[in-house]
Amino acid sequence: MKFQKEVVPVIPSKDIVTGNPSAGIQVVMFGDYESDACAKANDVVAELLEEYDGKINFVFRHFPLTRLHQKAHKAAEASIGAGQEGKFWEMHQYLYGHRKSLGMISLKSYAREVGVTDKKFLDHLMNSYYGWFVQDDLKDGLNLGVTDIPAFFINGKRFDKEPSLKNFKAYINDLAKELGSKAGKPKEKKKTLVAG
Repeated sequence: MKFQKEVVPVIPSKDIVTGNPSAGIQVVMFGDYESDACAKANDVVAELLEEYDGKINFVFRHFPLTRLHQKAHKAAEASIGAGQEGKFWEMHQYLYGHRKSLGMISLKSYAREVGVTDKKFLDHLMNSYYGWFVQDDLKDGLNLGVTDIPAFFINGKRFDKEPSLKNFKAYINDLAKELGSKAGKPKEKKKTLVAG
């Protein structure tokens, strides 16, 4: 009797979307988990997703600058590992929140904190099981001309302005007009009447 290993396909980060997957506007960020600039940009993206709730989506692609951030590659692998259990975005946020401490044992602990149950998680990290998927993101970024992070693309076009909420909103609203839809209109804020 011959035993065969079950081959389980890995879900790459390019296929993990937050926001509305069928939205007409997609924001893609290339970044790494040790970068303060990327952490700040990630906070802006969180605001953007809230403001354009259901009208845009977001994909994070790994672009670890390992000459500056030696632990960024393993952190990226950890997020992909968490993504296999549907915990990519929880791990993504956790890694940015703990970007000053991204050693192997910390990564295992963070995975547990966000609900990852894979007993082989640490083994997969140590053996670079998800390393090629990080390299695929890096290669895609290089092919798109990414040299520094954070780097943004909106509907496939490079977004070269400062990643501020104001700049994103202006670009997305203009793009929505171009597309002829309300895809880029932010949610209307409810006005509160104050009795006086």
